Amino acid sequence: MWPSPIRLTGQHVGLAPLSQDHATDLAEASADGDLHRLWYTMVPTPEGVPAEIDRRYGLQAEGKMLPFAILTPQGKAVGMTTYMNIDATNRRLEIGSTWYRASVQRSAMNTECKLLMLQHAFEDLDCIAVEFRTHFLNTQSRRAIERLGAKLDGVLRNHMVMANGTLRDTAVYSILPHEWPAVKANLSWQIEKRQS
Repeated sequence: MWPSPIRLTGQHVGLAPLSQDHATDLAEASADGDLHRLWYTMVPTPEGVPAEIDRRYGLQAEGKMLPFAILTPQGKAVGMTTYMNIDATNRRLEIGSTWYRASVQRSAMNTECKLLMLQHAFEDLDCIAVEFRTHFLNTQSRRAIERLGAKLDGVLRNHMVMANGTLRDTAVYSILPHEWPAVKANLSWQIEKRQS
């Protein structure tokens, strides 16, 4: 299996293989800010968290996804993220299906989470590209992806049908191996800046 389940640990955040042991914390996280009500995202309802964990497990069994619980340093789950759209043959993957409880958004957690996942992707998995995708109208997510240093590859028009029946235009971004050293330096600097 590529990539294999792994734990990644930083100063502000930990990533652990997603399990039903995280369901109670994640239901609480989904309720924080009513994230599941945002029409342009796909966050599970608090009651739907166990089914979402099972769905992600199913995709992992098919080799399409590697799901993680996002943890505080104390071990409380505050969100989910994944390696998804995995293409083992070409060593490409997407970091996505990411959400955090409202109270930890715009903190050092997301920056360090992306740093850990990108570092593993480029330095351990030898990826030739790491993608990020989001709803074209999700300006908060697009700004966050751009702050990582990812470049816009383009927009997939009418790419997905959303739960409310609207059609999603998907903005596709990527980071390539030769860009990784500068992206890594920038993310490390952002984390240090927040600590000072």
